[in-house]
Amino acid sequence: MAVDTALFPLDTIKTRLQAKAGFLASGGFRGIYSGLSSAIIGSSPGAAMFFLTYEQIKAGFERRGISKEYQPLAHMAAASAGEVAACLVRVPTEVIKQRLQAKHHSSLTGAIRGTYRVEGLLGFYRGYLTQVVREIPFTCIQFPIYEYLKQWQARRNGRRIRSWEAALCGSVAGGTAAALTTPLDVVKTRVMLSTKGMGAHEYSGIVSTISRIAQEEGVRALFSGIIPRTIWISVGGFVFLGSYEKAKEIMLEAGLFSNK
Repeated sequence: MAVDTALFPLDTIKTRLQAKAGFLASGGFRGIYSGLSSAIIGSSPGAAMFFLTYEQIKAGFERRGISKEYQPLAHMAAASAGEVAACLVRVPTEVIKQRLQAKHHSSLTGAIRGTYRVEGLLGFYRGYLTQVVREIPFTCIQFPIYEYLKQWQARRNGRRIRSWEAALCGSVAGGTAAALTTPLDVVKTRVMLSTKGMGAHEYSGIVSTISRIAQEEGVRALFSGIIPRTIWISVGGFVFLGSYEKAKEIMLEAGLFSNK
C-alpha cells in the first residue's frame, strides 16, 4: 500500500500518456493523485490473493520434487495462477482508478455510480481478460528472472539471500517485465477507459485494439508510457518484493510459515 501511494503519480502519468484523448486532455500534471483511494482499496487484498496462490502452488511443485530445469516453468505456472486469482480483486478497483486518473469522473462515488449506471456490475470487470493477458506474460517474465537472480546471488555468496539483495533482484526483474509488456498495458488501459455505447470510440478485443492503435497512431503508440511504467515497477519491485522477503524471513524464523 505504501508503495502504491508513493509511486502513484508515475502511474497516473503513465495512464494519461496511454489514453486515447492524450496526456494534456486527460489531465496533464494536474490532480496526479486522482484515483488513489481506489488503488489503496485494492492494493492489499490483491497482493494477498496473489502471494497466497503463488506460494501454495510453488510449494506444491517443490513437494513433488520438480527438477531444476523445470523450475522456471513451475514459477511461471504459480505466478500465472496467482495473477488470475488476484485480478478478481484488482480489476474493479483498476477500472475505477483509471477512469478517475483520466478525468472521466471527479470522485470515487461518482465513478462507481457512473460505471454501474451505464454498464451494470459487468462494467467493473471491463478489461478483466485484457488485464489477465497482460499480467500472465508479465509474471512469466518477472518471477523466473526474480527467482533465478535470487538463486544466483545465494550461490555466489554461499549463504541465504538477504532481503535487500532480494529487493535488487525484484527491481531488475520487474523493470524488465514492465518494459517488455508495455503494449499489453496500453491495450488494457484503452479497454478499461472505454464504456458501453461509445460506438466507434469503444475498444473491446485485445487483437482488434492492438491492430487499431497500430493503424491509427503507429506502432510507437503501443509503447506509450514505457518510461514511467518501467521506473514505477522497478522501484515498486524493489520495495514490495524486498519487504515481502523480509516478512517471509521473519515468519519462517518464528515458525509461522513453512517453506516446504
